[in-house]
Amino acid sequence: MPNLGSSLLAAALVAGAAIPFQAGANAMLGRLLGHPLWATMVSLAVSVALAVPVMLAFKVPVPSFATAAATGPWWIWIGGAAGVVYVTAALLLAPKMGAASFIVAVIGGQMMASLVIDHFGLMGFVQRPASLARVAGLVLIVIGLVVTQWASAAKAG
Repeated sequence: MPNLGSSLLAAALVAGAAIPFQAGANAMLGRLLGHPLWATMVSLAVSVALAVPVMLAFKVPVPSFATAAATGPWWIWIGGAAGVVYVTAALLLAPKMGAASFIVAVIGGQMMASLVIDHFGLMGFVQRPASLARVAGLVLIVIGLVVTQWASAAKAG
């Protein structure tokens, strides 16, 4: 029987595998709708349309947004803005860069930000120092980004 850690890793891999499909679908939607920001709006509306029935099925109680706004840190509201930035960037960049180049760049950016967040214990995460091994992992991702970009440029040229 697999342990919880391997199950969580598998779930994260499946979630990550969905991202290039999201980028491709949203990019096509943007072209069909005539502007990438319309695709961003439709994508986010579909997210809401799918989340609401799941919340109703699980009988998730309605939260107090006023309490969250009054007691939470200012940065709790940036998740939605980050989603718009990501979806719009995927719409605009993935078709030009290709799925692999776009995603490896996204992963590189995620890892850089994640190491900073972990190292300083930001955003409510437990502090995890940026060890040599974790920085080496980031360097390998950046090397992968460079190789992917180099391969794309060589094929285009």
